[in-house]
Amino acid sequence: MPVSFSTEAVEAGLSGTQFSGLIHHFPSVKSTNTLALAAAQAGTQGGVWIADEQTAGRGRGGHTWHSAAGDGLYVSALVRPSLPLTRALWLSLATGLATQTAIAEVTGLTPDIRWPNDLLLAGKKCGGILVETALAAQTEEPATLRYAVIGVGINVNHAEFPPELSTLATSLRQETGKPWPRESLLTALLRALDQEIRSLETNDNHLLERFAHASSWVRGKHVQVGEDGGYTGVTAGLNAEGFLLVEGDDGVRHTVFSGGVRAL
Repeated sequence: MPVSFSTEAVEAGLSGTQFSGLIHHFPSVKSTNTLALAAAQAGTQGGVWIADEQTAGRGRGGHTWHSAAGDGLYVSALVRPSLPLTRALWLSLATGLATQTAIAEVTGLTPDIRWPNDLLLAGKKCGGILVETALAAQTEEPATLRYAVIGVGINVNHAEFPPELSTLATSLRQETGKPWPRESLLTALLRALDQEIRSLETNDNHLLERFAHASSWVRGKHVQVGEDGGYTGVTAGLNAEGFLLVEGDDGVRHTVFSGGVRAL
């Protein structure tokens, strides 16, 4: 049975944003991020790619993303923000805030954000973010971004998950008891993302403070970290570039650069 999705409904809500007129919808693709990256490398200036199903969806760290046909929001946006390389991670944090805002606006639920890119409801993952960037050709310092592909996956109308994921994942439908239109969620997400990117480009120096307020994981959370051979400790805020600080149980203050964190 074909899955219904109205690009017209989404476009109607995007007037005045950088995404207006740039929605590309597909029934099934390997990965929306892969499509957006190919477009970026071909010189496309911007766009949004959404699929009803991904057959090879990717998450951060090379993880796969469970993409049930028609049940989730699988979307990638190509943007070319004027940002220095030192703020590349800020783009991921800003996307987390935009996704949190969109879910709250549409459903009334406010997910927690597990640094740097997971959205959680009732302790289970309901969404994830994968931002892939390229550097501009450098003629002078500081280094700047040439483009970024922002991938977002949200479990929207999944009634159930495979047994191996049932204790780890949830959906907006499972948490509220009713289905939600993907069009409304995508519109809210892109509007919030447009606003966050504009704020970054105008030197929003409050992003880290806002992210820390929106996430219970930034301070005081006892966590396990997989990188550097693995260690445990208590989260102690973000550094100036947005990386997570952890006061290690080994007595060392660690900076988490690439590994995910999990609660102990």
